[in-house]
Amino acid sequence: MASKAAIKRLTKEAQLMEKDPPPFVFARPREDNILEWHYVLRGPPDTPYHGGEYYGQLLFPPEFPFKPPGIKMTTPSGRFKPDTKICTSMSDYHPHTWQPGWNTSTILIGLLSFMCSDEMTTGSVTSSESDKRILASRSHDFNITQKRFNQIFPELCGPTTKDLPNMGKKEKGGDDSRSIQPASNVTASSTNHDNVSKEFRPIRCAPWATQPNRARMLSFSFRKRERERERERES
Repeated sequence: MASKAAIKRLTKEAQLMEKDPPPFVFARPREDNILEWHYVLRGPPDTPYHGGEYYGQLLFPPEFPFKPPGIKMTTPSGRFKPDTKICTSMSDYHPHTWQPGWNTSTILIGLLSFMCSDEMTTGSVTSSESDKRILASRSHDFNITQKRFNQIFPELCGPTTKDLPNMGKKEKGGDDSRSIQPASNVTASSTNHDNVSKEFRPIRCAPWATQPNRARMLSFSFRKRERERERERES
């Protein structure tokens, strides 16, 4: 059973996700279990995942936000083994790297950035770019065969892939700044755990960032938005 702190925090995060989701990311909790979230990621441009629709779960512990969630991806991607927990510094494989200030958006942006890298970890698999593109083209057809996907995301369950609420564009045109430098603070958790900073540590950007494969901090605009989200949660 979820703690009062988990219910309060996740309820606010669900409201924020509906109001202002990050680019290429969307998620919702189950109506009957706020600890079980379901997410959809869209493959960013200039990656083998472009056009793909990737469905998975975040499994939060009752002690959230003081303990991290389990992370799974159900859709075959050529990057992660389906329905298998993914080991990252933001997952329940390594609770000692978890920071309570991280939230659902942080986790999913990190997962998408990590997905677009070549770094291996428990739960990841290797495949060619060609295989990834083929799986991306088949991803929506797979997702609509999944009962829970249809229940949680009925608006996405048509014959063709539909855009998420935020596909990296501002309402009045132009790129969403969060999609330009979506550097993740998630890495494979096998190394450098002792060097986790108290805020967001620099990591290698995803290939679709403006300077691919170079270490950098989260963009100023994203960090500013995270501070705004934190103030909303505390209010």
